[in-house]
Amino acid sequence: MTHVPVAVSVVIPCRNEKDHIESCLRLILAQVPPPGGFEVIVADGLSDDGTRDILKRLAAEDPRLRIIDNPGRIVSTGLNAAIRAAQGRIIIRMDVHTEYAPDYICQCLAVLQETGADNVGGPWVAKAEGFVGRAIATAFQSPFSMGGAHGHNASYEGTLDTVYLGCWRREIFDRIGPFDEELVRNQDDEFNLRLKRAGGKIWQSPRIRSWYRPRESLRALCRQYRQYGYWKVRVIQKHRIPTSVRHLIPGAFVLLLTVLPLISLAWQPAGWGWLGLLGMYSICSISTSSLIAARTEWKLLPILPLVFACYHLAYGYGFLRGFWDFVIWQRRAHRTYTELTRA
Repeated sequence: MTHVPVAVSVVIPCRNEKDHIESCLRLILAQVPPPGGFEVIVADGLSDDGTRDILKRLAAEDPRLRIIDNPGRIVSTGLNAAIRAAQGRIIIRMDVHTEYAPDYICQCLAVLQETGADNVGGPWVAKAEGFVGRAIATAFQSPFSMGGAHGHNASYEGTLDTVYLGCWRREIFDRIGPFDEELVRNQDDEFNLRLKRAGGKIWQSPRIRSWYRPRESLRALCRQYRQYGYWKVRVIQKHRIPTSVRHLIPGAFVLLLTVLPLISLAWQPAGWGWLGLLGMYSICSISTSSLIAARTEWKLLPILPLVFACYHLAYGYGFLRGFWDFVIWQRRAHRTYTELTRA
């Protein structure tokens, strides 16, 4: 089959997304087309829940949609496979669990041209339905949960360390290489760290609008952030420098919560230190939750401290587990998909 050259290639990794893939792709295919047009390449990670049948049906309806296999079944291998297959000189990453403004593609191209940046994107803004989902989304935008990262500030415009999703000129991948296929999570952070160390510029613009759908249960949230913390260690190990000090704080917090009670068995002041640390965290969490609930929904107040605890403790535990595996035991990052993503 001959493919007509296009200006932009949208790349989407997915696996087992039968409940979301159709609505996502219909919104993307309805985007305002840029000059030169665009294609959408979905790298399917061998889905076995009916996703592939939906993809085939949609591809038969719209020739701009192409489906390729992602035998690696993780995001990094899917992104690389889609980029290799891409026809466009501009690559835009999109995600199944995100809604996009109709001019998302056009704004990415405009900001890329205006700023001369090597990677552009919009703020990481969460939007959810349901009681728990709304609490998770609300906490997601708080500096208390994310350490003041600019990427979660919906009005911030300027340079930063990493950006949600991304839009690149194709030659960037020739210059610094593809996404790291060792990484189940944090492959975007690692790529952007490499880009910055190579002298690249990363730019966020609120004109590039999208709305991320976060997890809708505390258990799923904990699993997600445990993986983020775990794989962040591999990124730091690879580059021998953290992308930001804020990534180290949750691990240090969980470590202190764990070791201070043990130290207190031999040295009583450590117990008071543990109580003080827990007390300060509780005050900060409850105060922040109250301010957020007053600004949004008061009925979210009882669950918001639990949501913050999931963000911080799960990430911190994952970070310590990653440190144990990668640094202490020198475990290899190449393991089976099932092992890497198990609950």
